[in-house]
Amino acid sequence: MAAAAAAAAVGGPQPPQPELPAPGLALDKAATAAHLKAALSRPDNRAGAEELQALLERVLSAERPLTAAADGEEAAVAGGGGGPGAAEEEALEWCKCLLAGGGGYDEFCAAVRAYDPAALCGLVWTANFVAYRCRTCGISPCMSLCAECFHQGDHTGHDFNMFRSQAGGACDCGDSNVMRESGFCKRHQIKSSSNIPCVPKDLLMMSEFVLPRFIFCLIQYLREGYNEPAADVPSEKDLNKVLQLLEPQISFLEDLTKMGGAMRSVLTQVLTNQQNYKDLTSGLGENACAKKSHEKYLIALKSSGLTYPEDKLVYGIQEPSAGTSTLAAQGFAGATGTLGQLDSSDEEDQDGSQGLGKRKRVKLSSSTKDQSIMDVLKHKSFLEELLFWTIKYEFPQKMVTFLLNMLPDQEYKVAFTKTFVQHYAFIMKTLKKSHESDTMSNRIVHISVQLFSNEELARQVTEECQLLDIMVTVLLYMMESCLIKSELQDEENSLHVVVNCGEALLKNNTYWPLVSDFINILSHQSVAKRFLEDHGLLVTWMNFVSFFQGMNLNKRELNEHVEFESQTYYAAFAAELEACAQPMWGLLSHCKVRETQEYTRNVVRYCLEALQDWFDAINFVDEPAPNQVTFHLPLHRYYAMFLSKAVKCQELDLDSVLPDQEMLMKLMIHPLQIQASLAEIHSNMWVRNGLQIKGQAMTYVQSHFCNSMIDPDIYLLQVCASRLDPDYFISSVFERFKVVDLLTMASQHQNTVLDAEHERSMLEGALTFLVILLSLRLHLGMSDDEILRAEMVAQLCMNDRTHSSLLDLIPENPNPKSGIIPGSYSFESVLSAVADFKAPVFEPGGSMQQGMYTPKAEVWDQEFDPVMVILRTVYRRDVQSAMDRYTAFLKQSGKFPGNPWPPYKKRTPLHPSYKGLMRLLHCKTLHIVLFTLLYKILMDHQNLSEHVLCMVLYLIELGLENSAEEESDEEASVCGPERCHDSWFPGSNLVSNMRHFINYVRVRVPETAPEVKRDSLASTSSDSLSSLQSSRRPKVLQRENSGTAQVFSLVAERRKKFQEIINRSSSEANQVVRPKTSSKWSAPGSAPQLTTAILEIKESILSLLIKLHHKLSGKQNSYYPPWLDDIEILIQPEIPKYNHGDGITAVERILLKAALQSRMNKRIIEEICRKVTPPVPPKKITAAEKKTLDKEERRQKARERQQKLLAEFASRQKSFMETAMDVDSPENDIPMEITTAEPQVSEAVYDCVICGQSGPSSEDRPTGLVVLLQASSVLGQCRDNIEPKKLPITEEEQIYPWDTCAAVHDVRLSLLQRYFKDSSCLLAVSIGWEGGVYVQTCGHTLHIDCHKSYMESLRNDQVLQGFSVDKGEFTCPLCRQFANSVLPCYPGSNVESNLWQRPSNKSIQDLIKEVEELQGRPGAFPSETNLSKEMESVMKDIKNTTQKKYRDYSKTPGSPDNDFLFMYSVARTNLELELIHRGGNLCSGGASTAGKRSCLNQLFHVLALHMRLYSIDSEYNPWRKLTQLVEEVNSQQGNEEQQPEVPILYHDVTSLLLIQILMMPQPLRKDHFTCIVKVLFTLLYTQALVALSVKCNEEDRSAWKHTGALKKNTCDAEKSHEVLLSFVISELSKGKLYHEEGTQECAMVSPIAWSPESMEKYLQDFCLPFLRITSLLQHHLFGEDLPSCQEEEEFSILSSCLGLLPTFYQTEHPFISASCLDWPVPAFDIISQWCFEINSFTERHAEQGKALLIQEARWKLPHLLQLPENYNTIFQYYHRKTCSVCTKVPKDPAVCLVCGTFVCLKGLCCKQQSYCECVLHSQNCGAGTGIFLLINASVIIIIRGHRFCLWGSVYLDAHGEEDRDLRRGKPLYICKERYKVLEQQWISHTFDHINKRWGPHYNGL
Repeated sequence: MAAAAAAAAVGGPQPPQPELPAPGLALDKAATAAHLKAALSRPDNRAGAEELQALLERVLSAERPLTAAADGEEAAVAGGGGGPGAAEEEALEWCKCLLAGGGGYDEFCAAVRAYDPAALCGLVWTANFVAYRCRTCGISPCMSLCAECFHQGDHTGHDFNMFRSQAGGACDCGDSNVMRESGFCKRHQIKSSSNIPCVPKDLLMMSEFVLPRFIFCLIQYLREGYNEPAADVPSEKDLNKVLQLLEPQISFLEDLTKMGGAMRSVLTQVLTNQQNYKDLTSGLGENACAKKSHEKYLIALKSSGLTYPEDKLVYGIQEPSAGTSTLAAQGFAGATGTLGQLDSSDEEDQDGSQGLGKRKRVKLSSSTKDQSIMDVLKHKSFLEELLFWTIKYEFPQKMVTFLLNMLPDQEYKVAFTKTFVQHYAFIMKTLKKSHESDTMSNRIVHISVQLFSNEELARQVTEECQLLDIMVTVLLYMMESCLIKSELQDEENSLHVVVNCGEALLKNNTYWPLVSDFINILSHQSVAKRFLEDHGLLVTWMNFVSFFQGMNLNKRELNEHVEFESQTYYAAFAAELEACAQPMWGLLSHCKVRETQEYTRNVVRYCLEALQDWFDAINFVDEPAPNQVTFHLPLHRYYAMFLSKAVKCQELDLDSVLPDQEMLMKLMIHPLQIQASLAEIHSNMWVRNGLQIKGQAMTYVQSHFCNSMIDPDIYLLQVCASRLDPDYFISSVFERFKVVDLLTMASQHQNTVLDAEHERSMLEGALTFLVILLSLRLHLGMSDDEILRAEMVAQLCMNDRTHSSLLDLIPENPNPKSGIIPGSYSFESVLSAVADFKAPVFEPGGSMQQGMYTPKAEVWDQEFDPVMVILRTVYRRDVQSAMDRYTAFLKQSGKFPGNPWPPYKKRTPLHPSYKGLMRLLHCKTLHIVLFTLLYKILMDHQNLSEHVLCMVLYLIELGLENSAEEESDEEASVCGPERCHDSWFPGSNLVSNMRHFINYVRVRVPETAPEVKRDSLASTSSDSLSSLQSSRRPKVLQRENSGTAQVFSLVAERRKKFQEIINRSSSEANQVVRPKTSSKWSAPGSAPQLTTAILEIKESILSLLIKLHHKLSGKQNSYYPPWLDDIEILIQPEIPKYNHGDGITAVERILLKAALQSRMNKRIIEEICRKVTPPVPPKKITAAEKKTLDKEERRQKARERQQKLLAEFASRQKSFMETAMDVDSPENDIPMEITTAEPQVSEAVYDCVICGQSGPSSEDRPTGLVVLLQASSVLGQCRDNIEPKKLPITEEEQIYPWDTCAAVHDVRLSLLQRYFKDSSCLLAVSIGWEGGVYVQTCGHTLHIDCHKSYMESLRNDQVLQGFSVDKGEFTCPLCRQFANSVLPCYPGSNVESNLWQRPSNKSIQDLIKEVEELQGRPGAFPSETNLSKEMESVMKDIKNTTQKKYRDYSKTPGSPDNDFLFMYSVARTNLELELIHRGGNLCSGGASTAGKRSCLNQLFHVLALHMRLYSIDSEYNPWRKLTQLVEEVNSQQGNEEQQPEVPILYHDVTSLLLIQILMMPQPLRKDHFTCIVKVLFTLLYTQALVALSVKCNEEDRSAWKHTGALKKNTCDAEKSHEVLLSFVISELSKGKLYHEEGTQECAMVSPIAWSPESMEKYLQDFCLPFLRITSLLQHHLFGEDLPSCQEEEEFSILSSCLGLLPTFYQTEHPFISASCLDWPVPAFDIISQWCFEINSFTERHAEQGKALLIQEARWKLPHLLQLPENYNTIFQYYHRKTCSVCTKVPKDPAVCLVCGTFVCLKGLCCKQQSYCECVLHSQNCGAGTGIFLLINASVIIIIRGHRFCLWGSVYLDAHGEEDRDLRRGKPLYICKERYKVLEQQWISHTFDHINKRWGPHYNGL
């Protein structure tokens, strides 16, 4: 290494070198550094400088090959050198030393930081970082803040949100260009630079010398490491290797930037200094290494232009020194025209057609593009070359961060922005080639958004570096690589090219970084104005937009279904939205005032030019090609939106920016084609094109796209309609919708272009379109606030919406990212005006509701607008939903009972520029259509629906609302051939045409039509009045008999019009011949035989309406003009009763309006009503029609029957669900058959829910209860304090599990096992506090053999995922509740149990003997019957439900004592849990909440059966110790070597109770039960006394000892607690129990003054838990109801219920617990016997004697952890917290809500034996049930065994909504009700029943 360095040093002219110490010891480095610093500080520092240079040359030599093992030879040359990293380390150490100038590096850093003047934060972050955005403080929409700055600033009440950064970003705090100063945090509130001291010169002197060299060294490394990737092999691996090796160097630079402003300005100087760069990198010296490096750089530069297989452009490459740049050779040389030299063999071509290689490219207009734009890749500074390499290496994260960290330095920011712009084209090429374009896109945007969001900077770069030209050109060039020939219209001759949406560039959105930069800079006014003024740029941009015009063309499949459904339409819609629409909105936002008229004129002008070019390129004349549609017409939309803006904001005269009529006709065709295609798609005419075409139709109207797609299209059509001839426009519409043939009065017609089944929906489509066209005012005069309100009302009418979905559904105006909605009102104020908030509700089923907004009543009443709803619905069902809701509102408010029609809504007045639109309503063509349709509906022609009628009436009403004032006929002035429709109506005003009677109509009908035969005579008289009716014939026919002008043909009319307009516009008047283009698509085949018939009509529109009224109401003469009764109506016509209603109301409303408009109409209406209307002649129904009618009728009836059945079934199901599934309310429970019946029933009868038979359960065919067994640790979570524990949110708060019930019981058992005999210990306690088995049932029963076959069928049916059949899981066949076992019902009659309940008069002594005998009998297992087998298998299930560690507590594994303990503990667990479900006490009484569905009775049978297999030796049976005095007291002392038994006072009484009862043969007799309870109560009471005596202090004890001793000989001494207490104290004083009280103990004992009352209360509280469990047990075994009571009398009520209280005792008032005692043997004897055991234990282990005493029960109900009010507090603490197991910050952190443990969800880091951490924790903490809060998602996840489900969130935002995954990032607050529901489900173990969406987790959570 040293040799190499020396060799390198010999290269240049040698300065005299002092002997440098060998680089090894830090001390030496420091000394050298100090020496050099001194030398440099001298005034004449040349010697020092040279010396330093030499040293640096030696230390930082780039000779060493970077990739140590890259090539064998190079490695050999290097000669070892201590591994690749050692030398770099060494070099870095040197640099640090030199910078510090001999001092310590850390001190140096601190010194530099002191001079940091930066008022900017500038913290740079990478993807996934959590940052904040405040819209209130932001000037630019891209503004963002780091969490620290955000929390330090004051943003209360602002509109902010938290977000997870996608591409990375930087903190803008302190930058007043991007955000308002009020939002700066405390640290960055503007510091005045005066108070920062000046940087001393010598501090950074060394840096100025060392850093250039260091950066050059880095650049050399980058040059060395870069090898051009071979064409086929991506070289990312090599690049990454190089980058890994450079990690320390770049990190070092990054650390320097963090030292603050002083160091940054030094770095800026170094990076931008051109002289330094020139000296070091020119490669001119003799230094071989530098030369080699420079050559590599040149090669890299050259190759950048060439490695581009797609384009294969041929360049002559010049040396950069020759003055022209390499970039000119990169394909941007517009001037030299290199674009033309395309290689014709373009193998990349996707279609494989050779011709496309030479396809026509749009040449960049070379004149405007100055070559110098592209002529700049000549690097003049380190910064430029560093950026070049950063791009070459595809933006490594470290480099990006370093470059961005420098941005707070203003000088650097400008230099860097210019450099970035200079490399823009190069960036685009690298991006296109990149394999990781997503990552790279993110990194590019990470940089560019920091540069271009700043308006000042963007303006400067636009002026100095031609930013706009570069951007537009780069975009254009990028798209040029994926153009294909357009197939729209004229496939063969089309010259138009469009982008190919299938290419990766569009499919993967590769273009978005460039487009988003463009949108970003256009948001700055100064930049946008420059763009709008520059004609050349506008031309280029329109060129760019035209690439998207007509892309993704759809051709209708007519024969078979398309094989492959392409999904390219996503790409197409995204491209139009991002690349065309968003820049358009950006530009529009700067065209808001009169002064900007010029800009609009410019855009409109170039837009029209581009459109004209497009029409020419696709060879378009006047007929669109059939069966094809494109949804993408960005040029049309640009034109439309700029027109709208011009009229709305700039007061431009519309006509001044409109083209001639011919152009308007062309403009309207394609948008109209889209509207017709939408109707076709919804009529299923495109069904063979697959689902994707429906997807396109939906996307086109979807909320994010509609204001850039369908709205401009409809607006453009409105503009065209307002300026074109109305007859022409209307005929065009019906022709495009293919329903012309339908508009005939004849009852039959032939449609050449449409199948009969589509006719109706197409006609509906056409009429609906006309209604929308004529009534929509979005761009025709509504203000922004009105638009917002209308949009909101439409969305709310479809469905109630959450706040966020409303925000999402309402199309935003310009710049979608800004979230700023224009108009004076904000979103919120409009929302509160139109909607009411419904707070989130909770249903017992557990489905979580969100907070919803629902429309106010007056909105339904006045603002519901069906037209707007139809326009905005993505799914047709939403329209129906809106109507249903409207109907419900009318019913509820009593406004209208029936089925209403969509209401007619008054419209906003039209803007004067668009008045012409209303001429559509007053044109004869429309009137003929309306007349025909009314007539057909009246005559019941087929294919007409109520919807059609509704639309017809709507159009008539629109016409009446918008009629011209005077009724003159202006048509007369038009000279020209008389048109055939003049014979229908005299004028064009709807008001007068309504009363015009039409007598005869000549129609063309097929020969087979009924009219032909009927009217053969009449047809001869062709009356001049006979008006003619439209029927479209094929064109062939028209040409021949064009003489019959009276048959009115829409198409002929439209053609004629078009011809006239063409003639008018072209000067030669002789051009009468039709352009030949459209004849190509005349109807195929021969013309059908048509003949003319004449119909007698004699109706006017008014008379048709009145007859329609009769028809709709089903009554003759039902219409009576209302003004005859009440003349007032005509004066104030606004009558609310007409606002809502059905068709009848609509007809009445129209007639009233018609009468109002003219006196003539009024008179005619009265006349018509006077004539008694003859009935409508019955139609002659042909047999065929009859058949179809019958079919319809039958179908209708069948449908009704089906509906009825379904409704009945639904109501049944509902009532069943209510009874069976209701989890919370006991009242409406259905009594299941399990409860014991009346005495006369001999045996319990069960219904099997599978086979439906009922009968008793028998030995050979047992019945079972459907049960769910689950392990539970809920009991173990009880704590002894009422306050629930809080979730820790700081490092200090921790939760320790010592005080939980489970922990306390564990400690106690292990203590007992330490000192006493194991088998005896296992009888003294219960287990199951953790991992106990809880059994619950839905109450349904089934035969066990039926269940087996049911399980078989489930096993074969693999559809049912969500539970595992192999583990025995299933759902109850009746109520679908989750279950996993069947509990056999014990056969036996109920009478028997009644007999057992009779009280007997035996004495307690006799009963005690009987109990002992019964327990002594060995329980033989019943013979091998089916029942016993089932009992065995269910016992196995119960054991397997919980883990082994929760079953085995014995020291000798597998001992029977274990099973014994486990079995009675199962009973204990279920009783304790039921007690908790009742709220911890029995005050409420009644049947249990699970009462009718309890399975404890059956469970007891199973347990007892098994427990009797293990008989306890009568020697050890605790029963004897309780009921007999044992003589041989000393026997225990004898066997010292054996451990003694557990003293009886240390036994848990409840456990003893269960042991005694389960050891008895079943069924149990009531008096035996009472006897056992009485005996155990004496022990319990003694334990209470002992505990009390330990609790009080020495003086109290001696006092009590005496007072009690005095009363010892009274009659009821055995029932007086004072006497007993004194006796206990005197007995225990013999041992050492009281002795061990040191002084410290006394301090702990509470200084309570014990009064008799407080003692009594203590004793009662001690005994209550036992009494509660016993009462529950009695309730289940004997079916007795529990009495309800007040809390204070619970003890007395329960004890009398259990028979402890003598019956006569009820009277005495102050209740004394001791009166319940009933001693089986003399009290004092047995107490002294019990105390003796304890004394003998304390002799040996005095300190443990107290700990083992049974303490009073102190457990409170279990609770989940208490959560903080605001979610942010949880998030901020946990989302960066490190995991205690793997010490990393988890990707998905979660926290257990039961115990507060922090875990890694799905983290492989903490996996143990294939179990991930959450699953593992759920087993340890909850025995298989885990409740976790996912920190990054705010959602709660439940793990239950092998399944999991997302439960929902308990944190909601201000609008009552969840924010899953924190996508919206709004502040979230705890919802107490939801948390209560969660806790309730946890305690009641109902997660499985209530939550529906379970899935397996495969241990991966």
